[in-house]
Amino acid sequence: MSVLLDFINQESQERRASFPTFAAGDTINVHVKIREGNKERIQQFQGVVIQRKNSNSNGETFTVRKISNQIGTERIFPLLSPNIEKIEMVRRGKVRRARLFYLRGLSGKAARIKERRNTTVVA
Repeated sequence: MSVLLDFINQESQERRASFPTFAAGDTINVHVKIREGNKERIQQFQGVVIQRKNSNSNGETFTVRKISNQIGTERIFPLLSPNIEKIEMVRRGKVRRARLFYLRGLSGKAARIKERRNTTVVA
């Protein structure tokens, strides 16, 4: 039994390592497999991560919010889902909290998040 658990944990660790590290406030592009009948295609869902839930467990999920045509759409993705082809980092956001539910009430320029700049100190 423990051999099976070790295998599952190893597979999930490898899957996690294939994705970039991201947190709330980051803008990501999720490539999702969509099945229509017997056909399969890849659809991209780009938006701001508003939360990550159950981190470091096999049931970890993240919520991505995008706005198109003044309509906000949120989608919850399981991190280890086989339907996620890949995750691309678009930009890192500078936020001070882990849950960005306040973005639901904002629109336009007010809903923007500043970009986090990686400053390296040269000695």
